[in-house]
Amino acid sequence: MNIAVPTTAPTIQSLLHISVKTSDVQATVHFYCDLLGMLEVDRPAFDFPGAWLSSPPPAKSILIHLYGGETAKDETGVVPTGSGAIDHVAITATGFQTMRKKLEASGRNWRQNIPPGTEIWQLFVSDPNGILVELTYDGAIEEGPGPSPENGPWYNAYEHFK
Repeated sequence: MNIAVPTTAPTIQSLLHISVKTSDVQATVHFYCDLLGMLEVDRPAFDFPGAWLSSPPPAKSILIHLYGGETAKDETGVVPTGSGAIDHVAITATGFQTMRKKLEASGRNWRQNIPPGTEIWQLFVSDPNGILVELTYDGAIEEGPGPSPENGPWYNAYEHFK
């Protein structure tokens, strides 16, 4: 059964990446790259330590982003371990404007962002279990104004929000 989806409706497309908090970025890069065979890839010029890792060609479909330094610490000032070390799950999507309006109307705490030097538009919101979900949009194909601190709450990697 095919269900028609209006083109203005926001749609979820695929899992993009998971982000992992770590107290030792280099040891974590070593584990994923040297042991598991992933590759370190270019990363925007964020103001905190980290790395972006990708599975090797031809797949290149597995992405892991690492957060280090102060951004890796939780509300108590400790870098979590185990499943608590997963900072967020990123999902590619379309329909940025519609989703932003839905988030504004939902009463949920949310944030928006554009990583430095990219055309990526992001929306962040926590699910009912407290898992931070990043919805990632290709700003080159989305319509309307992109994220800015003037048109909604801005994401800060150092801030913990639910």
